Amino acid sequence: MADWIMWLIAAGVLVALELFSGTFYLLMIALGALAGALVASLRIDLPGQMLAAALVAVAATVLLRRRRRNEPAKVDAARDPNVNQDIGQPVHVPQWHGNAARVMYRGALWDVELEGKPAPGTAPEAGTFTIREVRGSTLIVGVP
Repeated sequence: MADWIMWLIAAGVLVALELFSGTFYLLMIALGALAGALVASLRIDLPGQMLAAALVAVAATVLLRRRRRNEPAKVDAARDPNVNQDIGQPVHVPQWHGNAARVMYRGALWDVELEGKPAPGTAPEAGTFTIREVRGSTLIVGVP
């Protein structure tokens, strides 16, 4: 069997394994295997094929790492105003029970927790707070 066919089989196996991992690193190594197949089709000996495959795989992996490093940090969906329209909206808390309360917001009763801990010996006062996070049916609020 020709060398380039072996390289293509290796690339196919790596792509199939990549479907189970979802990390793209095996895909980068598969690109290296494709480079090895290309070099093998040019009738270059095995060490040259392996060198080409290794160089392409390493370069592709480095480029993938750099690309991921430059991506903006992911924001938790519970705190992202682009995902949840309630983030940043005001809510009036008429009375606190410790660090929690129940309020009517958008036509439904919600549990409310105050973001952070109040100073020891102090209780939060009633008033208008800003929604900072939504965890299930609990609104995490903070001082506007």
